[in-house]
Amino acid sequence: MSEKFIFSSESVTEGHPDKVADQISDAVLDAILEQDPMGRVACEVMVSTGFVVAAGEISTKAIIDIQKIARATINEIGYTRAKFGFDGDSCAVFTAIDEQSGDIAQGVDDAIEVRGQNLGDDEVAKIGAGDQGMMFGYATNETKEFMPMPIALSHALARQLTKVRKDGTLKYLRPDGKTQVSLRYENRKAVHADTIVVSTQHAPDTSLKKIREDLIAHVITPIVPAELIDDTTRIFVNPTGRFVKGGPAADSGLTGRKIIVDTYGGWVPHGGGAFSGKDPTKVDRSGAYMTRYAAKNIVAAGLADECQIQVAYAIGVAEPVSLNVNTFGTGKISEEKISQLLREYFDFRPAAIIRDLDLRKPQYKALAAYGHMGRIDLPELPGWEKTDRAEALRKAAGI
Repeated sequence: MSEKFIFSSESVTEGHPDKVADQISDAVLDAILEQDPMGRVACEVMVSTGFVVAAGEISTKAIIDIQKIARATINEIGYTRAKFGFDGDSCAVFTAIDEQSGDIAQGVDDAIEVRGQNLGDDEVAKIGAGDQGMMFGYATNETKEFMPMPIALSHALARQLTKVRKDGTLKYLRPDGKTQVSLRYENRKAVHADTIVVSTQHAPDTSLKKIREDLIAHVITPIVPAELIDDTTRIFVNPTGRFVKGGPAADSGLTGRKIIVDTYGGWVPHGGGAFSGKDPTKVDRSGAYMTRYAAKNIVAAGLADECQIQVAYAIGVAEPVSLNVNTFGTGKISEEKISQLLREYFDFRPAAIIRDLDLRKPQYKALAAYGHMGRIDLPELPGWEKTDRAEALRKAAGI
């Protein structure tokens, strides 16, 4: 990136149709993991006017009621009345679930490195990657979340928009909403909020003037640092002028369609794989979490101001086929040395990731809106957000 530029990132609220689908998918996963931590899950959801479809491949000993899970999730989001165009009690819920393919299962159960060997209970050595692909993790010391500021602020605005809806501060708000922040950077430091966009579903009898005044007062001002805003900052609130029809009644939603919102807001590349509805043997999910964990510890250790890590896998193979580090010129030691430390202090084999980040426990529904990374707002910090290896890395690097 050049020394001076404007960068934009967006977020969406939990009532956005794609996020409704993500939350149902991860609610199904959590319900299965609660009963069967070894369950294999790939649950995709589509929502549209008046119905939900859950499809995919699930192999588990758990007994769950997908219809009940979907309805409870929709109601919790806030779609509780037919006048909203979608509600958890009256929508139809269809399921089309098969078992995981045996061809995939054999590669996950027995990695190519150890196939045919009798390793007993050594799960870390045995489990292969559930698919091929590449994943990216990133961290920066720009914010307390170790996230790029545009996506950190976009998520914070979206969470605040939901908060003032649910706590009754702004009773006319409805669940669907989107936020976007465009920041001007100089020498890779945010210096000015160029544009802030907040769009929110609302009751039909509420004026745009009131919505704008209320959202500036109760959503934007409490979240965006005052030093970033001045008279030249453009603030757009419901720029179409009206947002009454929203949610699945206005737009179909699909699991995995907000992968940039889920990660770093476009600041760094994305491997392409979605997270929600997938158990942790799927490296789309676990590999992305592990690269975030490693990058965050590198930055927390002071080895670099920014760190991007790419890892790649082949299906049925435990060891990554590649591991790449980029510190964007901010490294205090060489990237070659950082790569060596990564291999020494982090085990990127799928079963080791699951073990080290505690990925077999129910925890995913809470991540299915407002991002999977930088979630310091949650009561329990996800394993990949901890910086418990930073001190060891710092000592090893001699910093």
